[in-house]
Amino acid sequence: MQKVAVLSPRQAADLIADDDVVTVSSSSALGCPDAVLRGIGERFAETSAPRNLTTVHPIAAGDMYGVKGIDHLAHPGLLGRVIVGSLPSGPSGATPPAIWRMVEREEVAAYNFPSGVLFQMHRAAAAHQPGVLTPVGLRTFVDPRLQGGRMNAATPADLVEVTEVADEQYLFFRALAPQVAVVRATTADEYGNLTFEDEGSPLGALDQAYAAKNNGGIVIAQVKRLAQGRTLPAQSVRVPGILVDAVVLAPEQTQTTATVFDPAIAGQVRRPVDSLPPLPFSVEKVVARRGALELSRGETVNLGFGVSALVPHVLVEEGEGTAVSWVLEQGAVGGVPLLDFAFGCAQSPDAIMQSADQFTLLQGGGFGHSLLSFLEIGPSGDVNVHHLPGRRHVTAGVGGFADITTGAPAIVFLGSFTAGRRRITVTEDGALDIVEDGPHTKLVRQVAGVTFSGALSRERGQRVLYITERCVLELRDEGLTVIELAPGVDIERHVLARSEVPLRVADDLTEMDRRLFLPGPVGLDLPELPRHGRLRAVLAR
Repeated sequence: MQKVAVLSPRQAADLIADDDVVTVSSSSALGCPDAVLRGIGERFAETSAPRNLTTVHPIAAGDMYGVKGIDHLAHPGLLGRVIVGSLPSGPSGATPPAIWRMVEREEVAAYNFPSGVLFQMHRAAAAHQPGVLTPVGLRTFVDPRLQGGRMNAATPADLVEVTEVADEQYLFFRALAPQVAVVRATTADEYGNLTFEDEGSPLGALDQAYAAKNNGGIVIAQVKRLAQGRTLPAQSVRVPGILVDAVVLAPEQTQTTATVFDPAIAGQVRRPVDSLPPLPFSVEKVVARRGALELSRGETVNLGFGVSALVPHVLVEEGEGTAVSWVLEQGAVGGVPLLDFAFGCAQSPDAIMQSADQFTLLQGGGFGHSLLSFLEIGPSGDVNVHHLPGRRHVTAGVGGFADITTGAPAIVFLGSFTAGRRRITVTEDGALDIVEDGPHTKLVRQVAGVTFSGALSRERGQRVLYITERCVLELRDEGLTVIELAPGVDIERHVLARSEVPLRVADDLTEMDRRLFLPGPVGLDLPELPRHGRLRAVLAR
């Protein structure tokens, strides 16, 4: 085995040629090889090279502000095409990140594909298979009969098509064969073996390295430190040195956007669940509490960003912090998923899987519930979570949403009923008081983009709930149906009149549990998840 080359970020950039496909491992700032990306941007500023790159970012292409990640590459001439799970969204009301402006101006072709599918497109390329056949994305904006995942008019429809096998429809995504993979780890030894001991997840680094190497390409690894050759424990090596060509040392790399290093995120220590700060009482907390009522003790549950991310912290406050095993698309299993810029990581996880492997569980529905957020809901129960209303072209991104909702047995969407400036409070006796409602309803005649097909979900037999601060809706064969109403809410004035969607009202309409609207603990008593039938039979003998 040859010793690996140790390069500066600027030297690593010289390994990239015009027209290369470059795959980059990151999830926001988690695992982001930011120093290498910055080096590529610096080389382009100096030399106007490399040009016309295609960059691939399976989950998220950098932190939300555009400070880290793809914005280093967001220069006309440097980028010709981007293929992403999501783009940095930018702070509300501020100038969008540079990559957004490029997409809006049609200066770059841009595709937004599901994260799990993107990882599988790498695996297909590594095994020299033609592509990925999957139900993920059917009847959503990823489907070529709608948008084909294209984010602007400059993007050709050439990476996904509809096909049929055994009378069933699938989407076919072509394999992605990169010339360069840029990944990040914690430690490299002199032979390029990589360990991820300080990382929140190894993400898809191995699959991206395989895809590049098996197609005659090169692998660049950004790491925090260099170790003597063959001193890393073999069981700890996640990417073997036989795949790695060059190492870039970046001792300053941060664990997440907001965290320099937290050993509990990396699974090196376990902190008590009650060490987490309590959630302040809010209307969003009320929504999260109602979502928690859908869960069972012992259940495996997937979690998305937004209001839904509060649910684990509600369970902690209720003394049920270890009742549910959370699975995040980034790879964490168990523990308590973290909030804000650390989302995607968990405090004290039981395991940290490769994100590419975690999607095998998620696409196949190997969990009980998925708790997700929404931007808009359409008449047939369609959900938009990827396309920011008011934006002409650009989307924040589908991420793993489509992978997860394809196979989930039960889906709970959590969010507010209206958008915009609003003042909604709770009275002392636990009634909702809508003092000033948001000017924009989220239940709209037509969603800006279809991330989730309500009609297809009904065909699959999934149970779907939409939980808001004022009511709970269920997707039924006859349409969106109000099944619970918050105390203090007038169904005509606050629900039916504030929806562009015709809503049905259940004959057995009930009041949402008033305890949810009071500041103190709710006293959640989660039911036990029944064991597998075969196991029950064995234990009963």
